[in-house]
Amino acid sequence: MKLYQQVIPGMFVDRPNRFIAHVETDRGIQRCHVKNTGRCRELLTPGAPVFLAAADTPGRKTAFDLVAVKKGDLLINMDSQAPNRTAREALPRLFPGLTLVKPEAKFGDSRLDFYIEAGNRRIFLEVKGVTLEDRGAALFPDAPTERGVKHLRELEKCRAAGYEAAVLFVIQMKGVSRFLPNRATHPAFADALIHARDAGVILLAYDCLITPDSQTLDQPVKIVLY
Repeated sequence: MKLYQQVIPGMFVDRPNRFIAHVETDRGIQRCHVKNTGRCRELLTPGAPVFLAAADTPGRKTAFDLVAVKKGDLLINMDSQAPNRTAREALPRLFPGLTLVKPEAKFGDSRLDFYIEAGNRRIFLEVKGVTLEDRGAALFPDAPTERGVKHLRELEKCRAAGYEAAVLFVIQMKGVSRFLPNRATHPAFADALIHARDAGVILLAYDCLITPDSQTLDQPVKIVLY
């Protein structure tokens, strides 16, 4: 799925705050918007090859968005908006017979990413983008996420109310062999994921085919919870 119309390469210099990065390009140093407010410390290291997408809004103070980075042989999309777009494109493949898709669906006091109907199935789906890799494994989260724990609990409530419920981990890279909850960073999320699975929430993890300007959901990745 093509995400960006114009992409240029560069070299990461620094990140003075979570929204802004400086990148050296053949057009000089660019002050860009970082499309991921996570830490991404293992990705955005001085000298790392990165890719910038031209901003959609003319006249914006930052003309480019930092959207992808190379980590060794891995090309990783780090745009936090890309997973939902990627998932939306893949929904007919993941849920055959799809007849209805409602983004930002309300359930209880929360909004979940999608409500889906496929035949007789009624499904609430939450999508999580994964950019952290360690020794061939993809991990989530890269920082503590109370919001992520809340979403898992809401999915359990959906299940208890008679709906199907699922969480889809969109691994924004190709080349990992397994997915793990990042217990070292947020043990509560790892425990909540196991609890959700035991409550009947479907756990899905897929890697992606990545180019500097595109991301396409590809193959299922083994989920290891323990």
